[in-house]
Amino acid sequence: MQLQTLRPSPVTPTIDLDKQGVQHGFLRLPYSRDDSAWGSVMIPIAVLRNGDGPTALLTGGNHGDEYEGPIALFDLARTLDINTINGTVIIVPAMNYPAFQAGTRTSPIDKGNMNRSYPGKPDGTVTQKIADYFTRELLPRADVVLDFHSGGKTLDFVPFAAAHILPDKVQEAKGFDAVKAFSAPWSMRMLEIDAVGMYDTTVEEMGKVFVTTELGGGGTARAETVAIAKRGAANVLRHAGILHGAIEHRETRWLDMPSGNCFSFAEDAGLIETMVDLGEAVQEGQLIAQIYPIGRTGAAPAEIRARITGVLAARHFPGLVKPGDCVAVVGTVD
Repeated sequence: MQLQTLRPSPVTPTIDLDKQGVQHGFLRLPYSRDDSAWGSVMIPIAVLRNGDGPTALLTGGNHGDEYEGPIALFDLARTLDINTINGTVIIVPAMNYPAFQAGTRTSPIDKGNMNRSYPGKPDGTVTQKIADYFTRELLPRADVVLDFHSGGKTLDFVPFAAAHILPDKVQEAKGFDAVKAFSAPWSMRMLEIDAVGMYDTTVEEMGKVFVTTELGGGGTARAETVAIAKRGAANVLRHAGILHGAIEHRETRWLDMPSGNCFSFAEDAGLIETMVDLGEAVQEGQLIAQIYPIGRTGAAPAEIRARITGVLAARHFPGLVKPGDCVAVVGTVD
């Protein structure tokens, strides 16, 4: 049986990714639709290349309702002085650009969750085509990858940078070293509850150094969390040997996610009351939230109790929850 040749990506960059200097352009993906028969999705990209040093790929907007990354990266693309770098910085402030434009977690075109669509397909949905281009064209160029996240409209986090616990301990150590350089107020050794289809997994399977973040949430960004994102991006570039200058170290506290017991999920619908604030210490068995049924008065709320001792690292946002919603994450402190 003859194997089929993998189709080329339909995405076309409007700039030369290998050219020296500063370039601002687009990743153009044809998308025929009712209001534009020969239309395209135009994803902004900047490439700054000075010499033959390492390459960093910086991304935001993997989910379209998370804003610290896009703010920091649109600013960095505009202000980064090419004379201060040795190597290449590829900046895509809003990876899932249709979702970013709509202010939604998933794409309004195909409902695709970008961070569950990797490695992608060149002949798949719009979201899968974008993922395929990153997998085949951008990630192979990179030595270090920084992908910004926050909680979007449904979660709120203590601001942390993170890398994953990996089978390859040398690769794992490089990731945690880059997290330390990022210097967020909190640093996480992360365990994912569902890693299938993630950008993170694809990057790590290529052997790249990968750093991600959760820098707040609630479908907005604060001055504090944007400042953390801007400083962290510069620090990672300095750590990689791309950006000149010393790392701006800040105190960070390390968190671990040792098991699925870190997560608490709602089994009932209703109005959630958070009993402890983000960053506060909790004990195993402590009441951390309760969910009031909203159909009538007089019914007792369902209780959510911590399954491990640590600090509250994330909470549900906003006030109403459904069965299956993640309502709290507890991280253990070094």
